[in-house]
Parts: sequence; structure tokens; C-alpha cells
Amino acid sequence: MPILNVKVGAKKSTELTKSIATLLLELTSRILHKKPEVTSIAIDYVDPDHWIVGGRSLSEQGKSSIYFDIKITDETNTKTEKAQYIHEAFAAFGKLLGNLHEESYIYVEDVRAAAYGYGGRTQEYRYHHPD
Repeated sequence: MPILNVKVGAKKSTELTKSIATLLLELTSRILHKKPEVTSIAIDYVDPDHWIVGGRSLSEQGKSSIYFDIKITDETNTKTEKAQYIHEAFAAFGKLLGNLHEESYIYVEDVRAAAYGYGGRTQEYRYHHPD
């Protein structure tokens, strides 16, 4: 039941949005073992003129960039899985966007089960009351 908040420093398009969502859904289910049917992805675009790295816009540098965070229930993934996820996501965005700035960030956030949930129930509750 992860949620991903994605910022993309590239020109907005419906095709790119679909490609990003497909990419992240595949990585999240394959590497982090999350169920696609309860994975949410929100994608926002930042004009490359308005994304600044090292004092210069992405447009000036001829680069694209991403930042995304994914919230997952604490203790459901290993350090190795999270490292693989970050590595593969960075590489995949590089292929998808082209000329990805090295200063693109991915944050896998472990969230306490008692403080995180969906549908009005915490993950802690779901653990103790499986359907």
C-alpha cells in the first residue's frame, strides 16, 4: 500500500505520465513486493526553467531531473531491496527522460505501521486483523 509522490523536471505530457506510472508500478511490485492494486502514484511536473541545481536551471544545463518519495510500512523491506530499488529507479528514469542530472533523488521512507494506513485503517490494524 505504498504511495509515491513524484516530481519530474521535464516537459509535461500524458504519454510521459503513463510511462512513469508504469515504470514505478513495475519496480515497486517486483523489487519491494508491493501489491499493484493498492499502490498510488501522484506525479507533478516542474518546468525545467524552475528546477535549479547548483545555481543553474535544468534548462541551462540541458538536463532532466526527478525527485520521488515512496512511503512503505516499516520493516517490510530489507536494506538490500531498498538499495536495489533506488539503483534501478535511477537507471530507468535516466533511460526514460534522458540526460538525468546526477542530483536526482529517491527517498524510500519507512513509516510506522501504527501511524500509516489507507481506507481508514492503519497497517498495524490490518496486521492484527487480516481479512
